Amino acid sequence: MHRSINVIAIDLFCGVGGLTRGLEKSGIDVRLGVDIDPDCEYPYTANNGAKFLLKSVTDLTAAELGQGKKKTGYRLLAGCAPCQPFSTYHQKAGAKDDRWKLLDHFGRLARETEPDLITMENVPNLEKQSVFRDFVATLESMKYHVSYEVVDCSEFGVPQQRRRLVLLASKLGPIELLRPKSKKSKTVRQAIGRLPRIKAGGVYARDPLHQSCELSDINLKRIRASKPGGTWRDWDKELVAPCHRRETGKTYPGVYGRMVWDEPAPTMTTQYYAFGSGRFGHPSQARGISLREGAILQSFPRGYKFVKRGQPIFRKTVGRLIGNAVPVKLGEAIGKSILSHVRSQRGSKKAA
Repeated sequence: MHRSINVIAIDLFCGVGGLTRGLEKSGIDVRLGVDIDPDCEYPYTANNGAKFLLKSVTDLTAAELGQGKKKTGYRLLAGCAPCQPFSTYHQKAGAKDDRWKLLDHFGRLARETEPDLITMENVPNLEKQSVFRDFVATLESMKYHVSYEVVDCSEFGVPQQRRRLVLLASKLGPIELLRPKSKKSKTVRQAIGRLPRIKAGGVYARDPLHQSCELSDINLKRIRASKPGGTWRDWDKELVAPCHRRETGKTYPGVYGRMVWDEPAPTMTTQYYAFGSGRFGHPSQARGISLREGAILQSFPRGYKFVKRGQPIFRKTVGRLIGNAVPVKLGEAIGKSILSHVRSQRGSKKAA
C-alpha cells in the first residue's frame, strides 16, 4: 500500500471484528466498531486497534460516528447487517422481523455522513429483496458508483464454501471487487490439520477454545460410522434417527456428516460445534469440530481471542459470534479492492 493513501473506516454491525481485522490487514485504518451485542466488545477490542461502541445502529447518529466534518484521508463506512432475516431458511418460514429495517438505517447513516466509500456484506438472498434494491437506489441517488456480486469465500483464501453478497460503492468512480489471481481453494487439512488431537468433550489445555462437545453413545457410533463427505444414508439402519426415516427427513442428508480433508469446509453456521447440526464432524477424529477449528475455518488467526482468560466459555455464545462473523480473508480482499480503487482513481486524476 502507498503510504499516501489513507482510508479511515467505521464498521457497523462489527460483531467480533472479522471484517475489521480483514480491513486492517489490507492497510485500512479502522477507527470504530459499532454493535448492539455486549458479548462482542471483548473480542473486538482485544484483537483490533479500533474502539467499540455498544449501541444499536437504529439510534446511531452521524455525530457519534465523528463523520460530520471532512477529515484527512478517505472515509469508508462498512458493515454487515444481521443476515438472519434474509437467509433462505427465514424466507421459507415466511418470517419478517424488525432487523429488516437495519439496512434502512445503514442507508440513513450513509446519507448523514456521506463517506467517500461504502462496503456491505450479507447473504446472497438479500439481493432479491426490495430493502436491498432501495438501499442501492439510495446510494445511486447520492451519486455513488455501486457494484455488487455474490462470491464464494473459498476464492479468497477462506477454507470454507461460503457464498456471500458483497457490495462496494464509491464517489470517486467505478469500483469492483478484485478477484484473486489463483482460485485454488484452501482446504480443511491446510487450515486445521496440525491442531492437537482432542477427544469428544475434550479441551486442549494450552488453548481452551480448542474444545469439542461431548457426544452421546449413539452419536459416537454415528460419527465412527460416518465417511468424510458421506451422509447418514451410509449408516446401518439402527443408527439412523427416526426423523430421517420419514419421507420429510430424507431430504436432509448433510446433517451428522464429516468434513473432507482435502476440500474447503461447509459453511460455518452459529451451531457448527454441534455434530448433528450439519456436516461438522472432524474428518478423522470421532468428534465434532472445536470452537477454535471453526474460528480458523472462518479465517481468524489461531490466536484470536474470544473470551477473557479465566472466564467460562459458553459454546452457544462463542459459536454464535464466530458463525455470524465476516470471514477475515474476505474482509482483507474487500480492503485490498478499496485501496486499489483509490490508488487508481488518484492516478487517473493526476494523469488528467
